[in-house]
Amino acid sequence: MNRDDWWETLEASALEDLSEVWFPVGQPGFAGLNKLAWRATLDERYGADGWRMSHIVRGVSVPPSVAILEYEAAYRAYLTARPALVRFLASACGNVYDDNPSNVFDESYDQPERASNHYQDISVRRVIASLVDDPDWPDVTPTEPGEVDLVDAGTGETRHAPRAQGFRGNLLLQIREPDSPGFFLSPAVVPAHDPALLTTLPGRLEWYHAEGCGHLSIEAFWQMSKVIEVRADRFLATGEGRLAPLSGL
Repeated sequence: MNRDDWWETLEASALEDLSEVWFPVGQPGFAGLNKLAWRATLDERYGADGWRMSHIVRGVSVPPSVAILEYEAAYRAYLTARPALVRFLASACGNVYDDNPSNVFDESYDQPERASNHYQDISVRRVIASLVDDPDWPDVTPTEPGEVDLVDAGTGETRHAPRAQGFRGNLLLQIREPDSPGFFLSPAVVPAHDPALLTTLPGRLEWYHAEGCGHLSIEAFWQMSKVIEVRADRFLATGEGRLAPLSGL
């Protein structure tokens, strides 16, 4: 027996226990358009049921579906502290998007088949929609269902798309890089609403560290809290691959 195959001599019950042990093997960082390639690499290495994306939130490992609630809460705090921005969105805009105008049709944060994820536009839509029935926000009113012509504020192109709930304007606002019309709603601009969510890693520099409020932003929380967790038995089975569990990402 050597340190690479010791686990192969374990009794079946011990191996079963290891199959139920999940632990983080590294922080992958920002995926962008590499999301599907990452998935294929990790599926091949650990099996589709042998790895998962998680986030460390206040010291606890949680699935993305839980961590994203913190992301949305940051947008809620940011928007409700800026009544003028809420009024602008409600009166001048019809909808918002991230990397493609087709984003307006997505309502779920769970986007397994998309080449890259987009969350900021969904958060903005959800927060504004939640204010429709709030008497403290009389400027946010119900939206008539159906699609209308919206003018992209960045390109000037007309897009036939639905107005989001609570929006009654005609602008389609992109929320993305500093030169996008809606940069003031970028997740790199929106601060994390709870300091307990924040962390730093000296030497690591990704795009969100250089924009907005940098490592204090909700995007920094999202990316810095992200970890890849692996089943212990699948990890052991990679042998020398254990030394570089996220290689190829």
